[in-house]
Amino acid sequence: MDHHNTVEEAKIMCPHVLLFPLPIQSPINSMLQLAELFCLAGLQVTFLNTNHNQQLLYRHTNVESRFKQYPKFQFRTISDGLPKDHPRSSLLFGDLITSLQAVAEPFLREILLGVTEPPVTCVIPDGLFYYAVDICNEVGVSVISFDTISPCCLWVYLCFPKLIQSGDIPFKGNDLDVLIENVPGMEDLLRRRDFPFYRLTNCATDLYCQLALKEIQSIPRSHGLILNTFEDLDGPLLSLIRSHCPQTYAVGPLHLQLKTRLADKTMSSSNSLWEEDHSSIQWLDAHPTESVIYVSFGSLATLTKKEILEFWHGLVNSGIRFLWVMRSDLLREEEFSHQFVKELTDGCEERAYIVSWAPQEKVLSHPAIGGFLTHSGWNSTMESIVERKPMICWAVYVDQRVTSRFVGEVWKIGLDMKDICDRYIIEKAVKELMVTNKDKLKKSVDKLSMLAEISVGEGGSSYNAFEYLVNDIKKLGRRNKDSNPNCMG
Repeated sequence: MDHHNTVEEAKIMCPHVLLFPLPIQSPINSMLQLAELFCLAGLQVTFLNTNHNQQLLYRHTNVESRFKQYPKFQFRTISDGLPKDHPRSSLLFGDLITSLQAVAEPFLREILLGVTEPPVTCVIPDGLFYYAVDICNEVGVSVISFDTISPCCLWVYLCFPKLIQSGDIPFKGNDLDVLIENVPGMEDLLRRRDFPFYRLTNCATDLYCQLALKEIQSIPRSHGLILNTFEDLDGPLLSLIRSHCPQTYAVGPLHLQLKTRLADKTMSSSNSLWEEDHSSIQWLDAHPTESVIYVSFGSLATLTKKEILEFWHGLVNSGIRFLWVMRSDLLREEEFSHQFVKELTDGCEERAYIVSWAPQEKVLSHPAIGGFLTHSGWNSTMESIVERKPMICWAVYVDQRVTSRFVGEVWKIGLDMKDICDRYIIEKAVKELMVTNKDKLKKSVDKLSMLAEISVGEGGSSYNAFEYLVNDIKKLGRRNKDSNPNCMG
């Protein structure tokens, strides 16, 4: 027996996963959780991040020391192609995606065709990186996309071609409460205002619509699809998504799956690109159970001064205590000043606390928190469900718009308040969430939280889906170039 050949074969067979997240907070967080789960399963893992985001991670988290305990893990970084002083804001998100693609395409070809030890056998790109799927198929490396958006939004994406064909999009007329009837499973649910791109006027020229179409075209060319959800939350939608991609792995809630599998449950695992202000926890410690509403519009949304003031007055007038995350770049079109925050909080110190960024999982799990006023980002929604906190949803972008409709009308674990920014309605919604309708909403979210816990426990649907995913990655290996992936069954 040729020992040298056996060693070479072992190297080739050794599963080596390359994860490539969208360069924004939420997808990086989910991908790092998935990366750590792969490490625990004994896989070789490379995490490809932008230089800009990697520096922020190193500055604000223990990610470097945390992943040092996994000898088979490594970070790799590439430029996002933007100048250092570029704001990388939500308004310029298109710049970031286009610029990164120009750098990532040649880099992926190089790393997949070059000599890496062991060679990469499977790439897991964010669902938005359709070009990564094409490159993997071209060079003969397996690819499984990870869509970090909500499955309810992904299903709407998958119906885009049909909606364009039927003339449902772009919308005709200005009535945003008209129902969109050509999305199976959402016939009496989805209004125009719940649509991911509700201001869409021309599909051919809209960057985000074109990205979504390219994304769904790449799904059948992948070996599978990873989603951060669980069967008891999204079962009917998962059945519909599986009609496009049978190999769909529902492995969520990822942060709970990771927590359940880690031996040291107390270990802090922040993946934040901002410095977290832990004084928020001390402030919460001084308040009674379920007496505080947590307010955060996520890492990207911006508000006008008028909108911030409407929320502020609505919250203050409700009489409910609140903890509000006001990022330094939250204010649209003008400089955010400490003076503005000081003027707001003047006289409200007992009932209001403002931080620039908070350790969100810790905040949501705190007994003093009774509800969450959120932008309905998918990670925030999952964290809120796990921690049994009902929500008021003020959705801004893309999947948030569909998710908030599901929170209010399907799962019945919160109130959908999108497109409304009026202090009297905000006051009424806060009172409804925290007082008048509290018990009913709490009962619904408690049930989903319990089902989430069961799903990631041994033998649960998400636990099993992750085991299948790891086994499939081990089996896939490298392939012949241009051989057909099996997502279409």
